[in-house]
Amino acid sequence: MSDLEQARQAINEADRELVRLFERRMEAVRQVAQYKKEHGLPVEDTTREEHIVRKNAAFVENEDYRSYYVSFLRAAMELSKNYQHRLLDGMRVAYSGVEGAFANIVAKRIFPDATAVSHGDFAEAYQAVVDGDCDCALLPVENSHNGDVGKVLDLAFFGNLYVTGVYEAEIVQNLLAVPGTTLEDVKTVISHPQALGQCAAYIKHYGFNTVEAVNTAVAVRQVAEIGRKDIAAIGSVEAGEQFGLTKLEGHINESGQNTTRFAVFSRARRSPSPKDTRFILLFTVNNSAGSLGRAVSVIGEHGFNLRALKSRPTKELVWDYYFYAEGEGDLTSENGQEMIRKLKECCSNVKILGSYEKETHI
Repeated sequence: MSDLEQARQAINEADRELVRLFERRMEAVRQVAQYKKEHGLPVEDTTREEHIVRKNAAFVENEDYRSYYVSFLRAAMELSKNYQHRLLDGMRVAYSGVEGAFANIVAKRIFPDATAVSHGDFAEAYQAVVDGDCDCALLPVENSHNGDVGKVLDLAFFGNLYVTGVYEAEIVQNLLAVPGTTLEDVKTVISHPQALGQCAAYIKHYGFNTVEAVNTAVAVRQVAEIGRKDIAAIGSVEAGEQFGLTKLEGHINESGQNTTRFAVFSRARRSPSPKDTRFILLFTVNNSAGSLGRAVSVIGEHGFNLRALKSRPTKELVWDYYFYAEGEGDLTSENGQEMIRKLKECCSNVKILGSYEKETHI
């Protein structure tokens, strides 16, 4: 057998082995896709991809082959993602609003293969996941200019879904009206209370009257249906295009850094990798002096960085509150489990809302 024939035989044997490894890899990819569907996770995870490429490339001993292996691995990852996209084609993501709402836009960015399912309000979108009609819900939890979305935090406290991811999205508010309208024509603006708050300085400057709507896209639809030039909506350009309105002015929100944090709610709890893990805890403290201070101290004493602490009335008793805490660290670690045990000693109720890898900017 010639050297060429021997080389070709070695390639054939390697290819047959690669076939078996490829099938094994794609079966694992299928399981990953199922996990992502159950936990409301997107296909794209560029941070993890780059980590794997760097780690695996270091295993290649022959430096002449290393760059070729990196290309080979990236091609395999691309095939894996294509397969995941196909498997997640039937995924259903609940959101509050109509097509063109900011939540709808963000849902499509995070889950491009999924069907975004419209619901009338936050509670309906949340319940759709509880009932199994949708795989996950995308709901806003905080705006950088106008604060917390209290109704969503209340759903999180009283409900039984878990947060599996948090995403930051820049929100650009625009003044939208029926074609032919001028700025001087407008007397009243319609939008969601959050959007009205974000644009309060602009509204005050022009002396507009305000009317609240369930969400921004619904406001845009109402203006389109009413068809009057004295009424405009505040919302996204995408919603304006959807309902045939024109943009009179853009970027009318008071803050140039207007960002909304959206959380993905799922029926299944996620266990992310320990690196860069964030968590959300909800708790109520015992009705005794120093209980809240003790709870906060417990979190810090166990080495967890507390990034945010907010209070909300429970609505069950007058002046009774629950606390929403965001922190950094792995709650599944031995130290994390000990922290939870100590926290329960000074709290009347402790709920782990979810763990996720650090926030993604979209």
